[in-house]
Amino acid sequence: MTPAPTSDAVAERLRAVQELYDRGEPIDALVALVRAEGLSPTQRREVDREAIVGPLGLRLDAAAKRGPARRRQTIDALRPYLAEVDPKVKRELPVGRRVACHLIETQDPGELAEGDALAKLAAAAAEPSRRVRRGLRWYADLPVEVGDPSLLRLRAADLVPVTQIDDITWVGNRLKVTGHAYIAGLSVRSGRFNRATVVLRGPRWLPPVTMKTRRTYRPEATHAAREPGCNYDWAGFTAELHPFALRWRSGVRALVRGTKRVLRRRHVVQDTTTWRAEIVIWSRAARAKGVLRGPVVGRTERPAGLQVRPRWWVRPVWTSDKALQVVFQPTRAQLTGVRLNGDNIELTGFLPGRAVTKGKARVGGHRMSADFAPVEGGSRFSLSLGVGTLLNAESRRLWVEPKGDPAAAVMLEGAEETRLLLGEREVTVQGDRRDRVVISGHKILPVITSAEWHDESITLIGRYPDPDQGPRDLVLRHRGGLSIRVPLERDGERFTVRLSPGAMSRLGSAVPLAEGTWNVSVAPPGRYGPAMVPVRFDHAGLDALDESPRLIGGRVYRFVATRYDVPVLVAAEDRPGDERSAAGVWALSRTFYPAERARPLREATVYVSFDGRAYSDNPRAVYEERVRRGDEGEHIWVVRDGAFVPPGSRELGLGDGVAPTVVREGSREHYEALARARYIVSNGFMPQWFRTREDQVCVQTWHGTPVKHIGRDQAHMKREPRPPVWHRQAVEVRGWDLLLSQSPWASSVLRNAFGYEGEILESGYPRNDVLVSGDRDALAAEIRRRIGIPEGKRVVLYAPTYRDYDRRNATVKLDLADAKRALGADHVVLVRGHMMQAFPHVNAQDGFAIDVTTYPDTADLLLIADVLVTDYSSVMFDFVATGRPVVLFTPDLAKYRSSRGLYLDLESQRPGPRLETSPEVVEALRNIDAVTAKLSDRYAAFTRTYAPHDNGKATARVIDHVFTS
Repeated sequence: MTPAPTSDAVAERLRAVQELYDRGEPIDALVALVRAEGLSPTQRREVDREAIVGPLGLRLDAAAKRGPARRRQTIDALRPYLAEVDPKVKRELPVGRRVACHLIETQDPGELAEGDALAKLAAAAAEPSRRVRRGLRWYADLPVEVGDPSLLRLRAADLVPVTQIDDITWVGNRLKVTGHAYIAGLSVRSGRFNRATVVLRGPRWLPPVTMKTRRTYRPEATHAAREPGCNYDWAGFTAELHPFALRWRSGVRALVRGTKRVLRRRHVVQDTTTWRAEIVIWSRAARAKGVLRGPVVGRTERPAGLQVRPRWWVRPVWTSDKALQVVFQPTRAQLTGVRLNGDNIELTGFLPGRAVTKGKARVGGHRMSADFAPVEGGSRFSLSLGVGTLLNAESRRLWVEPKGDPAAAVMLEGAEETRLLLGEREVTVQGDRRDRVVISGHKILPVITSAEWHDESITLIGRYPDPDQGPRDLVLRHRGGLSIRVPLERDGERFTVRLSPGAMSRLGSAVPLAEGTWNVSVAPPGRYGPAMVPVRFDHAGLDALDESPRLIGGRVYRFVATRYDVPVLVAAEDRPGDERSAAGVWALSRTFYPAERARPLREATVYVSFDGRAYSDNPRAVYEERVRRGDEGEHIWVVRDGAFVPPGSRELGLGDGVAPTVVREGSREHYEALARARYIVSNGFMPQWFRTREDQVCVQTWHGTPVKHIGRDQAHMKREPRPPVWHRQAVEVRGWDLLLSQSPWASSVLRNAFGYEGEILESGYPRNDVLVSGDRDALAAEIRRRIGIPEGKRVVLYAPTYRDYDRRNATVKLDLADAKRALGADHVVLVRGHMMQAFPHVNAQDGFAIDVTTYPDTADLLLIADVLVTDYSSVMFDFVATGRPVVLFTPDLAKYRSSRGLYLDLESQRPGPRLETSPEVVEALRNIDAVTAKLSDRYAAFTRTYAPHDNGKATARVIDHVFTS
């Protein structure tokens, strides 16, 4: 942890260096700016320390991975600079930076650039550091040789406590803080030789407050740790504080400050005293001190205050960087009323204490006039705010500034919060988590007043006084982009919605919420973007909100309010600690899995589709054909995050006999299945810890004939030295026993891209058999019904691939509004985003567009599509088996070709028209029959070359080759 800059000159210089780094300027420019004149020796040392730890060190890490030439360039720039840096600054650097600077200064530049020492240091910096003790001192265990062992000694910059606060409550009149804290890399398996003390440090000369702290057993700390092989079971702590310790210290400070103000002939003003929380850890002869930070989501983020005497509060609070503070705070001004008077909002309040006749008010950074009048026990103030200036205002705090006194934050102090409705917008006057009055203007927001769990569902009740009483959906949106909608039941301003997080409706099926945090908003049906309105939780109901976890179907759900009043639904798999912790995963992969590999094989087959995220693709087709043939062997499906439940023979309409086994991805059973199953059928790369046994059969079906570069053909895989992923792929590919291919052309591409030297079966893809099967019409009708496509509508499937250079952007390039105007009478557009891209916002255009990004199997969508619109996706090779039209929409062809690379020349090797603008695509869809008729010869040649075996018998060829030969 580096100290904060101590002067404006230092902060300004570091900010300028950071800007150059962010712009990607060469390291010579960064060094020149760091060494520029204008700093005192003390400031120079501080800038050097911060720059080496930050921008210069990060640029060195990046260069270390880019090969000898880039390393030599960076070494030549840093070597003369480091010679001028104060040796004391270099000694106090974190150990990784300290060693890197030593190597640059002492080793031959050419040898250092050609070697891999700097690359090893950069890799070690990205992982939890390993520590070893020699005598009573701790040292870093780094993968490089240094002549002076003292360079590896861990100093204060390396021993930073890792902390998390799980709960902050008042027990009687005592503040109790519960959490865990440890020094990363130093196990604490017992309470012996393991102490922690929470200390509150106030302003300057005030003596610190030592909270009564004791260590507790908390294995959750080990489960949440990043370091494999470390045990932090006794890292828990509880700390208690009696407010009197703060009161007398604050009283002494108030006396001193009040005396100074009297001597200056000013009024005495009650003042807030802020105490920052630190933790000091003594563990196994190591000592570390750091800020106490890290609240868990929910109630801990909004700890309650305690009123110790009228208008005096002790409040635990969090800073913007999640550090804990405790404030002893007087209420110098409180709100008493809010009312709308024509085009103005009038606020009134009370200042206890002396009489005030003059002063100002401030809302955010805007100062304005206010009226002050003495009353009994203090003064009354009032101010008027124009409605027009508030309707689009961000949240701003309200202050009053009595003449001659410092500004005072206006507190709510028990007054009711106010919502003033003004057309389609509202102005709110509310309290924040510290009870300070905040004024803001925005769209009318839905407010949840209660959340009640009933068995496996939760009912949300609230108010939404939107003048538009049309239908609304509650939108749950995952941080990965996925969204699920549930209709609201509206009754005037009141709304109700019931959620079943373990069985949410999605495209005709019920699925559990994926693991992660789901944000809550409201929008008209099918609308996204600006139409979405965030939901808030009523402040008056926060104390009664039940945030305890609920276990439903092997998954844990919590409905909590984060960032004070923002409701979120948190979902997670109920996993044992030894499966979710770094230490547990390390033990499973390094100990349990090798032991299982030594045991005899079982006559079982493990199926893995997209890492367990879907019941789909080639593994699904192989599995269903084996079940159809009556194969009663053990069938094991790997399922990630409860994404699906694989059907057995009964669900497939084939009678009793086969019931597949489900293993959760990452579980102990997952390791055991991959260690002992005779057959592995996968469509992608396996976990890093997996190694094929000699007597196992690993069938790699892959997930499509590639259009874009994959494997070793990607630019980052060609760098020297080879990146770690290159070596991981090489190890896994050597374990493949069979690779499926769609065509001779694909066989050549796949063999070169993966460096594969084993057997290739040019069978066609099993997943495409359904596209030409005899019962495809009946299957298509069922899928159309499940998705909700009206009878007689022509289906356009828009399925673009992801962009490496823009994965976070999920903008739908096809203009759906324009398409609806031209095609809406008899068309439906299905939008299928890629799983590696952020999920798109698809405005439904009154049912014209349907988001099918999360539909389990693309083959079903290809089956019902009348036209495919894609770009650089492998689905073009699959869809031609149907004989239906393909339109290539490539608005960024030049950029995509240069950034990712393509195997196909889309001018000469394409099955349909290639277009670059949305209007062109819409026009082509309007006249699709005429457009494709002109390209029928090209389409037929494309099918013969790239999909010659997709004739409905690919699955049978695979099963006959692998399982019956």
